[in-house]
Amino acid sequence: MSEFGTLESRVRRKSLLSKVCKAEDCIKYFSPGQDLMWSGFTPAGYPKMVPIALANHVEANNLQGQWKFNLFIGASVGAETEDRWAALDMIDRRWPYQTGKNIAAGINAGRIRMGDKHLGHFAQDAGYGFYTGNGRYDIGIIEVSAITEDCGLALTTSCGIVAEALHLCDKIIIEVNTGQPSFEGMHDIHMQQKPPHRAPFLITAADSRIGTPYVPCDPDRIVAIVESKLRDKGRAFAEQDDTSEAIAGHIMDFFSHEIKMGRLPENLLPLQSGVGSIANAVIGGLAKGPFRNLSVYTEVLQDTMLDFFDGGNLLCASSCSLSLSETPGFPRFFENWERYFDKITLRPLSISNAPEPIRRLGCIAMNTPVEIDMYAHANSTLVGGTRMINGLGGSGDFLRNGYLKIMHTPSSRPSKTDPNGISCVVPHCSHIDHTEHDLDCVVTEQGLADLRGLCPRDRALKIIEKCAHPDYKPILTDYYQMALKDTLAKGIGHEPQLWDRAFKMHLNLAQNGTMKVKNWDVKLDLCE
Repeated sequence: MSEFGTLESRVRRKSLLSKVCKAEDCIKYFSPGQDLMWSGFTPAGYPKMVPIALANHVEANNLQGQWKFNLFIGASVGAETEDRWAALDMIDRRWPYQTGKNIAAGINAGRIRMGDKHLGHFAQDAGYGFYTGNGRYDIGIIEVSAITEDCGLALTTSCGIVAEALHLCDKIIIEVNTGQPSFEGMHDIHMQQKPPHRAPFLITAADSRIGTPYVPCDPDRIVAIVESKLRDKGRAFAEQDDTSEAIAGHIMDFFSHEIKMGRLPENLLPLQSGVGSIANAVIGGLAKGPFRNLSVYTEVLQDTMLDFFDGGNLLCASSCSLSLSETPGFPRFFENWERYFDKITLRPLSISNAPEPIRRLGCIAMNTPVEIDMYAHANSTLVGGTRMINGLGGSGDFLRNGYLKIMHTPSSRPSKTDPNGISCVVPHCSHIDHTEHDLDCVVTEQGLADLRGLCPRDRALKIIEKCAHPDYKPILTDYYQMALKDTLAKGIGHEPQLWDRAFKMHLNLAQNGTMKVKNWDVKLDLCE
């Protein structure tokens, strides 16, 4: 008996109670090479009992590397599941976004085949049958709060790709989480049709509801019901610091200017903020700002979104996930349940990240890259152009379709030997996820560069002036002037680059531990 009710009270379709079993009893349904779909989205709403039982089975029977599966999940899930699976060499393919040291190591060592994808495309492409040979998946493992009399699933802290998974998986295993309050009523599930029969998403405000609170499920596909009392592990966030406070300050000044110019209403437009500590901290800074009666239309709600609600500045929020920290985020949410519940709408990934509502609502997109180059291309995924971190996520969905498209980052990061050894502004990104056509503003703690209406050469000057760290401004300026002179002389100077030197800062970092090149002359050693 949980303080939040019994399994029997949560499973209202009583015929399903005959399928209740322990997580260990589900192992018989699994075999190596299967294609699996899980619920979950950025450590929230993911299954725990069955994946952990499978990991225990592999470990106990020395099946590492022998029992390998293909995982298709809306985004990352808890480290106690997928990252442990990676440590046990249980993952062959992983789509489209992940989090964890072991899984990232497996991807970069070539043991795990990962496909990166715009999250807004992933769910629908899975529905189109793009990722498996027959377009089907062997087993779906779904965490829910409750099951209704007509087998509607009330999900927990995220929606992810559950709406699609239930129609694509041959077998369904349900984990009913009684270790937390039921989230029944928070979700807005809309089941979209495939082209050419797809209808418009009639979302005209962040709190519009166009569906039902439940995901319909065929009870005949459910092979097991497992009770869970395990809560989401969530993600840990760094505290706000002077850098994030400065970035938030520049953004607030920019918003105030846009209101004055008549390009934004006084309550702005729906805000979107990406995942991670910097995005969380920036939202925390904005929560202290002067703007009132705000709304949010995003893919994740992180801890500082609760600050927005508590301060009375935020009226409503639409998301795919409650991506709160294990502590203090989720405990704070549960302790103030009545304050937040009715203000939040959780949507399927295919709706939360769809271009249509993002553009209609005029979302203000704010995301964090690995690096930005002086022409406003951005890299969100690959350090040094080769080492995968997490994946593209939903940043591209919002940056390509928002009303204002903003990238914020510290101007520099530390290397092992230099506290400012990595410049986040470079001549050319080592990998490009977002092109110069996608961004309106670049922001660091140094300042904000408004790039709207600027040609590439003007953008370069503005980004270097406003956003580069002081240690790198002269280095970047020297490169730009050299590239400008050389390319204009040849009549190819629309976006000046010198390809024998464009990545010299990256090479210097790899060889000498800092991006502070001493000389751009190509006749000298690249890193001299």
